[in-house]
Amino acid sequence: MDDADLLSILACGNPMLRRPARALTADEVRSSVIQRLIERMRATMYGAPGVGLAAPQVGEALQLAVLEDGPRQWSHLDESERMAREREILPFTVLVNPTYEVVSEGRTVGFYEGCLSVPGLTGVVFRHHTVRVSALDERGESLTQVFSGWPARIVQHELDHLSGVLYLDRVESRSMSTVENFAQLWAGHPLDEIARELGFAEH
Repeated sequence: MDDADLLSILACGNPMLRRPARALTADEVRSSVIQRLIERMRATMYGAPGVGLAAPQVGEALQLAVLEDGPRQWSHLDESERMAREREILPFTVLVNPTYEVVSEGRTVGFYEGCLSVPGLTGVVFRHHTVRVSALDERGESLTQVFSGWPARIVQHELDHLSGVLYLDRVESRSMSTVENFAQLWAGHPLDEIARELGFAEH
């Protein structure tokens, strides 16, 4: 797949990012149109690069998201940072019409998040540690899967997109930083220190 197949990613301020997406039927998922869209979303996610991409981000108001995480995406982290974030290999996954329930008994975890639709910024978001997702997969078949740690964060972030929600709606506003300042000032620092210095509360 060449660069001509890559999709444009919408930036915050575009109203498409604020509209709830519509559900797909299993037959639609199996159609050549949606299969092609999945392929192009996967390539676009790789090219960005990112660990998740939702259809509204590429101008399609559909309940569809693609996810993947692994060493290629976390190569900038040392092993202690990767372990702290609980970043585990997340194989390429397609979620259609996804919903989730919390299975972590109210446990939330805060980390800095970014978004391909909010370039240049990052901020702390508290997310559920473990969720159980029900969805259709790329074949239009039912899928139920439990995600924990960083994969659960990716899932919740992408499902927010399908409801017209950006991480900016959930961020600890005092934690907001440019990506450059985060790398220089806060990367590798414990969250309690960052919260104390910037003046926001840990959940």
